Amino acid sequence: MTDTLHLVIGATGAAGSATVARLRTAGARVVVAGRDGDELSRLAEETGAEDTHEVDARDPAQVGELISGVADTHGRLDGVANLVGSVLLKPAHLTTPDEWEETIAVNLTSAFAVVRTAAPLMAKAGGGSIVLAASAAAQTGIANHEAIAAAKGGVIGLTRSAAATYGARGLRVNAVAPGLVDAKMTAGLVGNQAQAEASRAMHVLGRLGTGDDIAAAVTWLLDPMTSWVTGQIIGVDGGLGQVRTRPRG
Repeated sequence: MTDTLHLVIGATGAAGSATVARLRTAGARVVVAGRDGDELSRLAEETGAEDTHEVDARDPAQVGELISGVADTHGRLDGVANLVGSVLLKPAHLTTPDEWEETIAVNLTSAFAVVRTAAPLMAKAGGGSIVLAASAAAQTGIANHEAIAAAKGGVIGLTRSAAATYGARGLRVNAVAPGLVDAKMTAGLVGNQAQAEASRAMHVLGRLGTGDDIAAAVTWLLDPMTSWVTGQIIGVDGGLGQVRTRPRG
């Protein structure tokens, strides 16, 4: 991946920061973006990222300006990973309209905004790779996940359709679909021992995920060596999305 240039949006999260570290280790140049300028600066200092950009990924205009600006400044854009996300565990009847709109904005609108600007730009330049963030919750029915499952289900549809639209021009579009990851975003869940144990029991591999688990798949999908992989939803979920644990006893 030497001399390639990648943009990671949501770079200060668990998966984002681990992805930046892996890309830099592989020799790629990386631009990092997110909402917390101080955290972005710290990450750039630790990893040697090229540039930092504060952006609210819920705003398509900001995302468009970010992607176009990065491509103009660096003269190329080989890959974009949108790892922005949120967690809302509520049944539909307890989810407020504001919570619904926020969940859609963070998870689906951000992904669409990335594809809307990056796909034609990268396709015109000969292709590359876009990686989006879906969820195991969109692949299987899990109670109290209605809003997040709907948003991430939209990401899955977006991924496959965009892969079909832009594939002939050399652009690959894929998504990772994590299970529950131990991160700041999920601290309220992971910090509750009963909830954490219940979640572990739902993952057949018997543990929660880490940011680096997700980053390994994201980096693989960004790598030009995976040039024949597109339209895929890669479950990085300890089996949650596809298989069930054996009954105990």
